[in-house]
Amino acid sequence: MNKDQVKGRAKEAAGEVQEQFGKLVGSKKQEAKGHAREQAGKVQKTVGDTREAIEDAADDVKDAYKKP
Repeated sequence: MNKDQVKGRAKEAAGEVQEQFGKLVGSKKQEAKGHAREQAGKVQKTVGDTREAIEDAADDVKDAYKKP
């Protein structure tokens, strides 16, 4: 797990809380900000997932060339 995955998940959760709070108090502005934050977190997590997949693939290639 890398920092983008962790930060993305945290941002996603915070955005969901903010969005629900906006719904609770009837603030469309807070609801929209929360939704935007949640989506930004999902993007950041996806970037982290992609980075990890690339690193894993690179490690697999290195391992394949080490074997005789």
